[in-house]
Amino acid sequence: MEFPKNLRYSEEHEWVRVEGNKAYIGITSFAQSELGDIVFVELPEVGTTIQQDEPFGSVESVKTVSELYAPVTGKVVEVNGELEDAPELVNSSPYEQAWMIVVELSDAAGLDKLMDADKYEAMVKE
Repeated sequence: MEFPKNLRYSEEHEWVRVEGNKAYIGITSFAQSELGDIVFVELPEVGTTIQQDEPFGSVESVKTVSELYAPVTGKVVEVNGELEDAPELVNSSPYEQAWMIVVELSDAAGLDKLMDADKYEAMVKE
């Protein structure tokens, strides 16, 4: 299982990659492995404001539907449209091709609440 060192992680198993004032968000390899085969991803529209720790979308697998929780606060500036036609990318490429949304950060201090790779790895191995 991968835990890229350049990402930050939430307790709800979302990852964040910060580039300037933008945050790319997706779900972790651990999360997709627990969910099983992803068959549908519901994401917010561009322009939507998301709040840290609040739901912003959902993923549906053959096993269940799980809410996605915002790891940061900000405005959605991009949505990965590829996931509409190919939700299985979440299983095959959770950190590269299957980023879900890009958020313009409105509160960078929220990043301090997230875990680094080592802390996240320790949490999922408990």
